[in-house]
Amino acid sequence: CPPPGVLLLCHRPPAWGRAARQPPCLPLAPCRAFSNNKILVELDESSGVATMKFKSPPVNSLSLDFLTEFCISLEKLENNRACRGVIFTSAVPKIFSSGLDITEMCGKTTEHYAEFWRAVQEMWLRLYGSNMVTVAAVNGSSPAGGCLLALSCDYRIMVENPKFSIGLNEAQLGIVAPFWFKDTFVNVVGHRVAERSLQLGSLHPAPEAHKFGVVDELVPEEKLQEKAAAVMAQWLALPDHARQLTKSMMRKAVLDRLLAHREEDIQNFISFISKESIQKSLRMYMEMLKKKKS
Repeated sequence: CPPPGVLLLCHRPPAWGRAARQPPCLPLAPCRAFSNNKILVELDESSGVATMKFKSPPVNSLSLDFLTEFCISLEKLENNRACRGVIFTSAVPKIFSSGLDITEMCGKTTEHYAEFWRAVQEMWLRLYGSNMVTVAAVNGSSPAGGCLLALSCDYRIMVENPKFSIGLNEAQLGIVAPFWFKDTFVNVVGHRVAERSLQLGSLHPAPEAHKFGVVDELVPEEKLQEKAAAVMAQWLALPDHARQLTKSMMRKAVLDRLLAHREEDIQNFISFISKESIQKSLRMYMEMLKKKKS
């Protein structure tokens, strides 16, 4: 296995349809270490497909460090002409991503809240607006910000395990999902499903998530990577320019809305998260999580 956080450049046969029989990646000089060891990126230059694995146990929470490394990793792949698509998945069992790190939003300074929220915005802007084909291979539960990450991809495949759930459950924590979370969700599932799910803070078990269109496909866990590679190959068979222009046309209005109101969105987040009632809710939720662990 490679050292944590190392970018592997793999020369091997194309990935689609043969994922289970591929030889392991061999690191080629130079190997580049990322900043925080929370993400592992493997790039197969022969197929043009990268795999980004989240490896920030216990639950791949979207901390400031994680978000920063995510954006750096994605930017490196965007700037690499050999890379045309990215598959996102988790190296942590039973969890894709638990969403935003609550410790980043509780008991911190105004400056920290601003820095954190700007990083959350940056993650979404880069992923939702990426020119690359993006496939989420969801191999565990994915609430809140983890769901947003998956929703921002072009295609979502989830393990068909009813114990795994996905959804924007902010309302359960006493938090309101920002307008661009909502816009992304509406674009995937439609207005009525999004409205109901957001108001109830619903976490949809995998079969229900597929029924409502939160994910595009369910597969057995052992078939997940193979299926993701096959879907990626299907999307990459199209001319890049046509696919990229179509994607931009479909997503531009939503992206532009945040870009036009980015600073206002940050100030709204700071104002909201700084309220004592919200801080109290977050502290109670953190205490509940501690009791569950114990």
